[in-house]
Amino acid sequence: MRKIKYYYNTHTLRFEKLETPLRVRLLQVFGFIAASIVTGIIIFAIAFQYIDSPKEKMLRQQNEDLREGYAVIEERLKQLELKMGEITNRDNTVYRSIFEADPVADSARIKDMEQKKEVQLVQRMGSTDLVHTVIDQLNSLALRMEYQNKSFNELIGMVKNKAKLLAAIPAIQPISNKKLSKIASGFGYRIDPIYKTRKAHEGLDFAAPIGTPIYATADGVVTTSGFTTSGFGIHVIVNHGYGYQTIYAHMVRIKAKVGQRVKRGEVIGYVGNSGKSTGPHLHYEVHKSGIPIDPINFFYNDLTPAQFDRLLKLAAANNQSLD
Repeated sequence: MRKIKYYYNTHTLRFEKLETPLRVRLLQVFGFIAASIVTGIIIFAIAFQYIDSPKEKMLRQQNEDLREGYAVIEERLKQLELKMGEITNRDNTVYRSIFEADPVADSARIKDMEQKKEVQLVQRMGSTDLVHTVIDQLNSLALRMEYQNKSFNELIGMVKNKAKLLAAIPAIQPISNKKLSKIASGFGYRIDPIYKTRKAHEGLDFAAPIGTPIYATADGVVTTSGFTTSGFGIHVIVNHGYGYQTIYAHMVRIKAKVGQRVKRGEVIGYVGNSGKSTGPHLHYEVHKSGIPIDPINFFYNDLTPAQFDRLLKLAAANNQSLD
């Protein structure tokens, strides 16, 4: 039951019933509500300062998981960076050195330096910034790996070309000469057997009986096969590619034909005495880029070091050539 309040009126000298005006009541109600709202806000502010809401707890846990995930990604990127650096180094200093290829230019490695700068930048970033850069960084690393893959494909091509190059370099004696007794005249200035003057002798003379087999000293294609009046008589010229060419002169009979592809050790003809020759022998020349070079330097496939040394001494004798 609501209490009725009275007050003493000094003018009427009696107690009268206390009645609050409507305006005052409304102000009191509004003041109470406002005070309650302010109090509630203060309480909530204090509470949220020290107590997480369920949503905040979930977000905080997700943020922590993301931080741990980013740490793992950063560590993985560092490992990949180290591996890429090692592969790049081996590419330039080992693989390309084996095949006598020029290292990849620094300008082509510019992505490598950019990548290192990115790693340093990532280390200074927070997780919020990192989430916007990690994909770009991985894409950059993927591009570098693709570039390195192209470099390795190029090296594979070099391996194949190196095998072809080795097969194209003259590497054996053109006739069987195990006892090293068939070198009649070496490379250099020798006495011409007909004119008796010193003349440049641009090959080696192998004295051998007529009909002795003559072997191609490297893989190649026969470009000349027949007789010439230039002095070589019946002869064969083989183009080995890579600037190498060999000449086999003074044959009695030819086996190889023009356009035929021959292998190292394959019989291409037989020793004779045709052309400008004073006795049965094979005149053998090696040309590199059109320049005659000493064939004796190309017998490393079928000679021991001791045999090669002996052959050098025999070829160095300042004697008369056979052609």
